[in-house]
Amino acid sequence: MKKSIRARDFAPALSALALASMGVAQSQTLASYGEKTITATRFAESADELPFGVTVITAQQIKDSGALTINEAIMRLLGIQGRQDLNGGGEYALDLRGFGSTADSNQVIVVDGVRLSEADTGGTRLAGISIDSVERIEVVRGSGAVLYGEGATGGVIVVTTKAGIGRQAQNSGSAYVGYGSQGLHEVRANANLVKDGFSLEGFAQNRNADNYRDNARSKSDAAALTAQWSTDSVRFGGRLVQDRLNARLPGDLTAAQYASNPRQSTKPNDSVAIENQRNSVFAEMDAGQWRMAADAGWRNKSVRSMNSGSAYDYDSDAANHGVRARHEGALGAHKNILVTGYDYNNWSRKVFGAYGSQADQTSRAWYIKDDVILANTGTRLSAGWRTESFNKSIDSTTSSIDSRQRAWDLGASQRLDAQWTAYARTGQSFRLPNVDEFSFVVGSAALKPQTSRDQEFGLRRVYELGRYEVRAYRSELTNEIGFDPNIPNPSFWNAANLGANVNFDPTRRQGLELDADRKLSASLKLRGNLAWRTAQFREGTYAGKQVPLVPEKVLALGADWQLASEHKVSGGVNWVSASHPDVMNQCVMPSYSVAHVRYAYQLKDMDWALAVNNLMDRRYYTQAFACSGQVTSSIYPEPGRTVMASMRYRF
Repeated sequence: MKKSIRARDFAPALSALALASMGVAQSQTLASYGEKTITATRFAESADELPFGVTVITAQQIKDSGALTINEAIMRLLGIQGRQDLNGGGEYALDLRGFGSTADSNQVIVVDGVRLSEADTGGTRLAGISIDSVERIEVVRGSGAVLYGEGATGGVIVVTTKAGIGRQAQNSGSAYVGYGSQGLHEVRANANLVKDGFSLEGFAQNRNADNYRDNARSKSDAAALTAQWSTDSVRFGGRLVQDRLNARLPGDLTAAQYASNPRQSTKPNDSVAIENQRNSVFAEMDAGQWRMAADAGWRNKSVRSMNSGSAYDYDSDAANHGVRARHEGALGAHKNILVTGYDYNNWSRKVFGAYGSQADQTSRAWYIKDDVILANTGTRLSAGWRTESFNKSIDSTTSSIDSRQRAWDLGASQRLDAQWTAYARTGQSFRLPNVDEFSFVVGSAALKPQTSRDQEFGLRRVYELGRYEVRAYRSELTNEIGFDPNIPNPSFWNAANLGANVNFDPTRRQGLELDADRKLSASLKLRGNLAWRTAQFREGTYAGKQVPLVPEKVLALGADWQLASEHKVSGGVNWVSASHPDVMNQCVMPSYSVAHVRYAYQLKDMDWALAVNNLMDRRYYTQAFACSGQVTSSIYPEPGRTVMASMRYRF
């Protein structure tokens, strides 16, 4: 089922890997990763003067929050809206800038330098990555199209594991056991062995839970192994990662069913089994003023599911390769930073059964980004360009895509004083329909590329006691790709023959975002994240209507209090305003607020913790996608109050 790949597609990545392994030119130390350093720029760089906003979650913040998965940490600590994934297992669909049901297709997810975003509507499973392996999560809200290509209009989520940061670690390890409500029990373990520049790091976890609803039991496990060798100027190695999920699927509820008993199941025989395998190699090298890196990754996803008596089974394979370089030098009296690279992505999927299909997608891209930092002015100017070619096809239809798209951005930041920086940027981003979208249209209609003109203005303050950032943004979209449930479609299987993927009339995303972290004392830290936004149809049939599944306001508040050297309390509350599940805005999904708290006690090498989620036992839901007679339906309830006790031993 794998599409043939020509040798030239691998040549840039393999050449860089070979060069790095030779260890030439050891004149510059590989970048260290401090609290204010990010890698979403493709190379490690200080975030303070960048002409765009990025928020960082550290491993310590994840631990203090008690989050069990990456998406839970992002939702809890940054206030980013998440909707319960229909496959269960603790997965949530994140929405950085208000794209609703197509959010996953409008943002890019990168783990240790390798793109994980899928080329269909199946979504990217973050809950399968061991939370203990994560060193930091960087969230860029707003276009990352120049550096990451298709589907980055809404933003980029960059996950870096402890093995992925390239920092020399010590021989160490830990073992974790947790027990909680609804039959939850979890075991984790990790170990790191280091000797003479070589390191071997492994993570494993197993989680079982009955979960909140009937027929919702899930079992999952994950394991990762990374081997690498490094000096002051060279690092290279490889990773093996695997995760599995077996889950029962309780199905959706009507409003009446939800009101009478939100725990009930309407699909007692539905289930899913998902297995992911990810393998990769990587290399980094410093050579004078140049820093070079390459990543090559291969992954396989297997899905076996039963839905209302019908099987939906498929396998997908992906190969992602990239080589990039960064040059830091002088342009006259000014500092100049040049980043350039090549990306190759190949993806294929085979759906089995009577209605099976074979889908393929290939893309190749070149990008360049240049930043000039003017001497003695505190001014930084940035310009970037990307060109990317695509071939997409699926044998269940005669439709296919052969297209070249381009993205660009211009940005500037200005240091106002020792603490304050202002910035602005503008650009163009794009995405093409995925194989599930262009293969389900009305008749032989062809979907056009989606484009967006993006603007952002920001102001940040960084000082000893805290960090504040406010961003105002607007994205004007043309030919936005999405599902219109009201368009006549004789080929659709519902009684009304309605529904197909379309290019919508012009739409707009705009809003205001605020991130704040403040240390009130040596023992007390506060944080807050606010997003106010509108996602609206500008013209056409739905002019003035809000895009479905997009709340106007999202707020997260949190605190960490070190009571004494051994005692720590962390907690917070998340509030999400009401939204609409339907394109006509006739139904409403109610607003909700959820609080969580965690107490931790540390005694030498032992950590003990007690965490409570949904502290007030609120009844709410994040996922619904139907509206009938102005009543919301197809509801997926969220759990009530849960308690979890855990113990970790460090060695």
